[in-house]
Amino acid sequence: MHIPSLRTFITRRNLLLRASAAACLAATTGASLAQPPAWPSKPIRLVVGFPAGGTTDVMARVAGAALSKSLGQPVVVDNKPGASGNLGVMETSKAAPDGHTLMVAPISVQTANPFLFKPALNPERDLRPVASLGYAQLYLVAKKGLTVQSANDLVAMAKAAPGKLSYASGGAGTQMHLVGELFKQQAGFDAVHVPYRGAAPALQDILAGQVDYYFDPATGFQHIREGRARLLAVTGTKRSAFFPEAPTLTELGIKGVELGNWFGVFAPAGTPSDIVNRLASEIAKAVALPEVKSRFADLGAEPIVQDATTFQQTIGAETQLLSALIKERRIAVD
Repeated sequence: MHIPSLRTFITRRNLLLRASAAACLAATTGASLAQPPAWPSKPIRLVVGFPAGGTTDVMARVAGAALSKSLGQPVVVDNKPGASGNLGVMETSKAAPDGHTLMVAPISVQTANPFLFKPALNPERDLRPVASLGYAQLYLVAKKGLTVQSANDLVAMAKAAPGKLSYASGGAGTQMHLVGELFKQQAGFDAVHVPYRGAAPALQDILAGQVDYYFDPATGFQHIREGRARLLAVTGTKRSAFFPEAPTLTELGIKGVELGNWFGVFAPAGTPSDIVNRLASEIAKAVALPEVKSRFADLGAEPIVQDATTFQQTIGAETQLLSALIKERRIAVD
């Protein structure tokens, strides 16, 4: 029987140790390669489907500045205005789902646009809600010369002279238009819709007395405070923090007109859940900052953060409401 020499035994042992070490190194290296890179690993782009200077754009820039500090990467706003935010949806949906391209938008891009525009986009399929940023109520404002003191007075006047009153909006299919139609539907009266190219010219004609009333998207606060326009009521489930003396329409017995403006952050479909969850957490921290709250207040908005699940529920409820409203009222965008 052959007995290996001591030298042979040591050689074999060394070979086995080397092989074991190599295997461990390979396993460790392979595991390391399998790990996704740390996020974020490069600048983050926030797509905004509306012009610079508007509510959505300002929200994106204010929140983006705070996120840049907490995430350690530049956050750059990229405006892609057009088609009521649809161009922003298209830009975001075709981006890589790696958390480095996001969109800030009102939720109308998901709740109303698919039913207003042809061919319809499918944001429910192409986008993933991350979190809400904030919420702004709409304010029922009448021209100064209109002899009404309350929303109920306005409804009574409209019912007494069907089709004689007019209301302004920032354009067909905007939230101002949709809540105006919802108001007429729920209160049971008729009025003529006068669309404008944005909220600013609509407000100007209210101040000039050319149109009787409109639902202000928190842009006319100064004029309301100066008495140049009369605030009658607010939408939503609670009174406005900015005008607590104004009742909600629900309080006045006109139920179902609770539509406001939710704004949120969206990612391309397929973005990993760990990135979405981290983003939602960082967004909550960002909008809690005093300077962010202050800038949002300047816009007439409250920083309200809903996580992805709750935000999706909000979107779903509004989609159900608006899809039915658009169909029943035969609302169309030219």
